[in-house]
Amino acid sequence: MYSNLGVFDTFMTKVPVTLELVIMTTVTSTMIGLPLGIIMALKQDTWVDYVVRVFSLAGLSMPSFWTATLFLVAGLYWFDWTPQLEYVSIFKDPLANLNQFLWPALILGWVNSASKARMMRSSMLEVLRQDYIRTARAKGLRNFVVTYRHAMKNAMLPVVTIIGVTIALTMGGAVIIERVFALPGMGNFLVEGMNYRDYPVVQSIVMIFSIWVVLVNLAVDVSYGWLDPRIRYE
Repeated sequence: MYSNLGVFDTFMTKVPVTLELVIMTTVTSTMIGLPLGIIMALKQDTWVDYVVRVFSLAGLSMPSFWTATLFLVAGLYWFDWTPQLEYVSIFKDPLANLNQFLWPALILGWVNSASKARMMRSSMLEVLRQDYIRTARAKGLRNFVVTYRHAMKNAMLPVVTIIGVTIALTMGGAVIIERVFALPGMGNFLVEGMNYRDYPVVQSIVMIFSIWVVLVNLAVDVSYGWLDPRIRYE
C-alpha cells in the first residue's frame, strides 16, 4: 500500500467518516424530501406545488460536485468564508465535527431529496384517491389524522425503495464530495488509491461498496413487511 500502512487498519479510520456522511445525508434528504412530497400532493396544481417542484427539479438536475464547488466559490467570493476543511473527530469536538459535515450533508441531501419528494408526491396522490381515505374523511376525521395515520404509511412503500437506492448511491456520491470538502473517508481514499495505482486498495473499496449496496437492498426488502402487513416472508 502506498502509505506503508495496513489496508485493514486504514479502512477502520476511513469507514466512520463515510458512514457519518451517509447517515447525515440520509437524515437530511428524508427530512427535506418527505414533507415536500406531502405538501406537493396536498397542494396539487397550486403555486405551492409548482414552486416545490421547481426546487426539487433543480436538486435533481444539478450534479452534487458542481453544487459543492459553486457553494465553496460563492462563499469565498461574496462572504470571504469557507467551511472547515480540516477533519475533526466527533469524539474530540462534536460541534466542530458537525460544522464540518453539515454543508456536504446538506448539499448531498438536497440532491437526494428531489427523487424522494417526487416519489412521495406521486404515491400520496394515488393513496389519497382511495376509497378508505374518502371514508375516513366522511367520518369527520381531521385532515392531519387522515394524512398522517391513513395515507402516509400506505404511501411509504415505494418511497422506502427510493430511500434505499439513495442510501446505496450516497456511498458512491461521497467519492467526489469527500474530495471537495477534504473529508478523509472511503471516497477520498479511493481517489488516492487510483492516483497511486494501488489496485488492492481500489479493489477492496469497490468490494465494500458492492457489499453495502446488497445490505441496503436487503434491509429495504425486510422493511416492506413492517410497512405493509399483507407482505410476509416465509
